[in-house]
Parts: sequence; structure tokens; C-alpha cells
Amino acid sequence: MSVRKMLRRAGVGLAALLLVLAPGLAPPAYAVAAAQTLTWTADGDVTRYKTAPATAVAGETTIVFENSTATGNNVGMPHTLTFDTSTPGYNHDVNLNILANPFDATGGLHTATVTLTPGKYRYFCTIPGHGTMTGEFTVTDGPGDPDTTPPTVTGALSGTQNPAGAYVGSATVTVTAADDRGVAGIEYQVDDTSWTPYTAPVTVTAPGDHSVQFRATDTSGNVSTTGSVQFTVVAPEPDEDVTPPVATIALAGDRDDAGNYTGPVTATISATDDDSGVATIEYQLDGGTWTIYTAPVVVSAPGTHMLHYRAVDNAGNVAAEQMSHFTVVEPDEPDTTPPAVTAAVTGTRNPDGAYVGVATVTVTATDDGGVATIETQLDGGGWTPYTAPLRITAPGVHAVGFRATDTSGNTAAAQSTAFTVVADGTDDCADSDLRDTVIIDGDDTEVPNADTGNGCTINDRIAERAGYPTHAAFVRHVENVTRGLVAAGTLTDRQAGTIVRAAARSSIGA
Repeated sequence: MSVRKMLRRAGVGLAALLLVLAPGLAPPAYAVAAAQTLTWTADGDVTRYKTAPATAVAGETTIVFENSTATGNNVGMPHTLTFDTSTPGYNHDVNLNILANPFDATGGLHTATVTLTPGKYRYFCTIPGHGTMTGEFTVTDGPGDPDTTPPTVTGALSGTQNPAGAYVGSATVTVTAADDRGVAGIEYQVDDTSWTPYTAPVTVTAPGDHSVQFRATDTSGNVSTTGSVQFTVVAPEPDEDVTPPVATIALAGDRDDAGNYTGPVTATISATDDDSGVATIEYQLDGGTWTIYTAPVVVSAPGTHMLHYRAVDNAGNVAAEQMSHFTVVEPDEPDTTPPAVTAAVTGTRNPDGAYVGVATVTVTATDDGGVATIETQLDGGGWTPYTAPLRITAPGVHAVGFRATDTSGNTAAAQSTAFTVVADGTDDCADSDLRDTVIIDGDDTEVPNADTGNGCTINDRIAERAGYPTHAAFVRHVENVTRGLVAAGTLTDRQAGTIVRAAARSSIGA
């Protein structure tokens, strides 16, 4: 036997069983629970718990909270049963917070075991808009006087009525019972037939005058007085509209991965009726007043929201109240911050700070939302994707530009780092260019091709065949080489200018 059936058979606490009876299906037997059990029930109403206990005795207690189709919640409304642990004047020794809705894993039926102490406890529902769902109960040291008070029992009629008050097509009787120490069972009979255990609203369709009687028994065996309701059922006219309209809702808005709306939610409610047509549509937001629906409802306040809606046709038939719940969260702030980008130059440096033989440039970028691309630019050339550290071997002054773009499209401002690469001093230029004059790309400058040390000539230092990313990079390299040779006394300023102009006229690096 499932936990659900065991609890429902126990029937302790306040009970109102609201399952629809299937024709010919016999209801289960009803038994009395032996241990103390306190039961709360809820339905689609956000203003109160449907049933709740008023007293209990100290000791270990089973808490039952049911918010299901069986208790009348046919709209999926969630509720919590939460014990107050902060308000002065109440016991704060029980931490209880149960969330239930008819469509959760247990169908809205939840249990917990707690230990109650003498005093008073306050309980409430934590969902926004359900602020009036609250109450309290008193716990005594023991059972006190014997229970001689029978439960109270009531019956309510529902259905479509004609102007004379008769129910058109059918009438439904819903029976509820309450007792401070628990209801064991409810019984009913239609038109003085025979007493039958009550497990769901009773629908009578036969035309004529009818009487439904009902009574309840508590866990101490006290039986209530018999109550009854009388009514008349009439058959609908052949063309009479007794069918309520059908109402639907559609929600629209941006959502995150968890299904929450990250901004305003637009609720569009519609209704159809094939017979007399739709007269009005109404909605209720977060337990507020019912309002005539004339345009889509926009909800932007962060939090969990409950939107109830219903429709009425021109014959007065009211559609069953429905509910849609959703959560709005604060949208993330747009990412307008570009990545942080740095570049580091490494290699062996001479006393002047120049990199000997090779300089390696490593670019790093970081961004909270993620880096999409990194780009570099060598000596004023085009921007190219950065995939690995750059190795610069061409002698001369170099500038490496760098920038990065994040996944939101923000691009960091371009930066650059400058450095000088010189030929490796251990190279004795064994294959030295020994032409008499400095010649660049076939252009004879008539400047003597002097030895600059280590067996290397000026032509060796210019290294016109080393490979340069751009013509400008080659010219800058020649400027750097001649500047150093002027400082060393190898060239005059005039000779250096002649060599640089020849480099500018060349097509090297173009």
C-alpha cells in the first residue's frame, strides 16, 4: 500500500476529500490512526489553508501537508507549510518548511516527523501574495479531558442554476469536516438510500428533487449530527448553453537556463465558447483583486508570481479557475567591459637591453565572460590572430601591437610593446658579405662596406635577405643598424643617411 493511501486511510487531522468518484468504483475502507498526526490541507485559494489543526499534545508528531487535486487544487497552485522560528511569543524549536504542489514528485502529499513541546506554534505560507495564509495551534502537556465533542460537518452545492434556482444538468455536493483532534471518516447518502464512505464530491445528474445527507466521525468515536442539502436538478433545454468557456494563457519573455524570466513577462489570456460566446475574462495577480482582462498583463517585479484567470460566457457559465506561476529574476547587467590584455617580452639581453638573437612575445588576455580572440600586429603590419608566442629574430627595432575581444564583442584598446633585437655576438659571419660597398636591393650606395667587428660587415648587419613583415619594418631595421654604427664611429651621419635612403627606395619587405 502506498504512503498516500495509508495517510488518506488514516484520515487524521482536518479532512476534506475532494476526489471525483468514478462510476462503479468502491471507495477504500477508512481507518483511524493510532499515533498523533497533524494534517494541513490547501487548494487553489491563496488566502487561507483549507484545513489546519488548532490543538495538539507534546511529543513526537507526524506532520502531513497535502496540496493536491485530492484537496481541491486543480490549478497547480504551490503552497508552503512553514513554522515560524523568529516571531516573539511562539515556540521556535521546530524547523519545518514544506513546499507542495499537485504536480510535484509526490503529487502534493508530504510528511515530516517533528517533536512538539508545550506552547504555541505559528505557521504560514512563504510564497509571495499568500500573506494571509497563516495560523497558530496550541500544544498541551497531555491529552487533557476525554474528547466528547463531535466534529463539525458541512455541505456545499455547486453547478449551473436557472433563474428558478434549479441546477441545470447536474449538481455537485462537496462535504467538509473538521475536528480539533482529527476526523476519522465522512459518510453520505443520496435520497435516503444507504450510507457510503465519502471520498470525493458527489455529482447528481438525475432530474428531480434530491436530498444528500452527510455525517462525520472523529478519532475518538464521536459522531456529528447529520447534515443535509436539498436541491432540484432539471434537464437542460435542447439549445441551452450549459458548457463553460475554455480559457488559456500564454507567457512570453526572455528566460535563463533555469527557466526564470530575466525581465518583464507578458501574459496573454484568451477564451473560446462555441455556444453563447465569451462574455468576460478575469485575472488575479498574486492574490490581488479580480480584474477584467482587456489587454496582455505585463509583470516585471522580481519574485515568484501566481496569475489566476477565468472566463464567463454569455449564458453565465463560469470556466474553472486556472493558474499559471512563474519567476522573474533581475536581468544580468550587460557586459561592457573589454578584456584585460598584457604582453611580455622574453629572451637573452645584452647590457644595452637589446634582445640577442631572438625576442619572444607572449600575449595574455582575461575576461570574466570569456575571451573570444586575441590579435597581434608586427611592426605596423596587418592584425593577425594570435595562437602562439611570437618569435622575432630579425635584427632591429620592433613594435608588437596587441588587442583582444571578449565573447560579448567588447574589444580592448590596442596596446604595443617595443624592443630591439641584435644579431647574436657569437656569430663570426663566416659567410660574410665582402663586397666593397654597401649595396641594398642592387642599389650601390658607394659607402664602404666596413668590418663592424666579429668578422661581420655593414651588409651583414643590414641583412637584406633576412625576411621582414613589411617594407617599413626593413627601413626601421636599417635605421637602427646605421644609428648604432654612427655611435660606434664606423659610419658618418651622411653615410648613414645615404644607406637609409637606399633602403627606402628598395622593395625589400614590400
